[in-house]
Parts: sequence; structure tokens; C-alpha cells
Amino acid sequence: MRLRQLCLLAVLMIGATAQAEETSNTGSSTPLSLSAGSQITELQQRLKESERLREELGKQLQTADAARESAQLSRLRQDNQRLAQQLKDAQGSALPRWLTDQQQWFVIGAGVALVSLLCGIFASGGHRRRRQWLN
Repeated sequence: MRLRQLCLLAVLMIGATAQAEETSNTGSSTPLSLSAGSQITELQQRLKESERLREELGKQLQTADAARESAQLSRLRQDNQRLAQQLKDAQGSALPRWLTDQQQWFVIGAGVALVSLLCGIFASGGHRRRRQWLN
């Protein structure tokens, strides 16, 4: 931003010197150094005023950004609280899982083995017979 102001100052200085040369060529009564000096002081005052305005606008922009960010931050906090509550409700309503998938398959396998053992015992009639292999 300061570079732009310096460029503007340089352009105005060049314009002022060109204008001063034109007035000196036409026979103006003010000397070149006095008119350039007054223009320089005027430009310096305008530069100070522009910098002051730029600082004020920068401060206003920062306060506007802060207000917008605080509004967005409060909205995000409310969304976060709402989602946390939804998560608690969803976890509370779901049945708790006592076993992992691997443990569930192990329990199912053990149940099938137990049922097949009981079926074998009841199918044999409850007593043992001596069987021999026939050759």
C-alpha cells in the first residue's frame, strides 16, 4: 500500500514539475522552487490524511471481520452441541454391544457344537453299546 502512495506521489511530483515548467515558460511570477515546495507540503499533508483514513478503515475492517467470525464461531458451537446431543441420544437408544464380531462367531460355533453333542447323546438312546469293527 505504501508503494502505491509513493508511486502516486512521484506521478504528482512529475506532473507538478511539468506544470511548473509550463508556468515558468509563460512568464509566471512564482518561482519554480516555491510552487514545487508548496505542492510537496500539500501532497505530504494529503499523504498523512490518506494514511490516517487507511488505518481507520483497516480498524473498521478488523472489527467487522471479528464480528463476523464471532457469529460464525457461535453458530459452529451450537451445531457442535446439537450434534453431540444427537450422538448421546443415538448411543443411548442403541443396544449395547457386549461382544465383538469375532467373539459372536465363537459363541455361535460353541452353541452349534453343544447342540450337536446333545443331539448325538439323545439319538444313541442314552446307553452305550459295545460295537466292534467287522473285518
